[in-house]
Amino acid sequence: MNATVEQLAPVEQQASNWVVAALYQFKEVQDPTDLQQRLLDLVKTINLCGTLIVAGEGINGTVAGDRQAIDVIHQFLLDEGFTAMEYKESESHDKPFRKMKIKLKKEIVTLGVEVKPRDLVGHYLDPKEWNELITRDDVILIDTRNDYEYKAGTFKGAIDPKTETFREFPEYVKQNLEQHKDKKIAMFCTGGIRCEKSTSLLLQEGFSEVYHLKGGILRYLEETPASDSMWEGECFVFDGRTAVTHGVEEGVNVKCHACGWPLTPEEVTLPSYEHGVSCKYCIDKTTEKQKEGFRMRQSQITAAKRKRL
Repeated sequence: MNATVEQLAPVEQQASNWVVAALYQFKEVQDPTDLQQRLLDLVKTINLCGTLIVAGEGINGTVAGDRQAIDVIHQFLLDEGFTAMEYKESESHDKPFRKMKIKLKKEIVTLGVEVKPRDLVGHYLDPKEWNELITRDDVILIDTRNDYEYKAGTFKGAIDPKTETFREFPEYVKQNLEQHKDKKIAMFCTGGIRCEKSTSLLLQEGFSEVYHLKGGILRYLEETPASDSMWEGECFVFDGRTAVTHGVEEGVNVKCHACGWPLTPEEVTLPSYEHGVSCKYCIDKTTEKQKEGFRMRQSQITAAKRKRL
């Protein structure tokens, strides 16, 4: 089961800001295909873009639209029984997604190992409790996100598992954490959903004390003043903003559209950077023929944007 349905008509918006809603909930869905279709029918009638993933284990995604559209999709999900969603809103000055996608998958976040996030999860910590825990010497702090997300920013002292996908995390645990089952393990991710599964995995494997940041980095940045923060850098997000910082304000990182890595303003000035074509992290990983293809794609994107103006 892995199907994607996209909204046919492009989403346009005249308002100065887009409301961005990140949400998830682990909840049994009896007929995911039916829910996907009803969501598709709904999003065709409102001003929405982004991605929602539907599976038998629940729903996950980030969507953006005007205030009315966000309220409509939020209420729809509440009426469907998703009344315990982890739900966060922020703003984007520009349209953060090109289209609206409704994906049908086996998992709402793909770990590849069967766990029970509704029944077996770690201890949730709010930002203040989190700060107190991760400053302790007897705590192992792990960033469960991918390597390019870690690059944009992370918590002080966090370990980078160097994973390219979440599917690699169980192997990381096996190779690097098995000898630390008696230690306090603290984990975090962007919105909290990965840690629902990563903490469940560790408890399933016999770890005794497992903690995670409730609401993830986004909630932490929303609620924690910069003066009290243990966060360093920016938080990578999977939309047109690239990254956000304290107050969930848009950051200064930009995305290399060839490889997806976040780039600092300084890295954009390097000779290796060509918009939509290459950066210091991928310039040696693609051929000249591929780069020409990227240039053609970028020129088409630029031309399409001019037509819309």
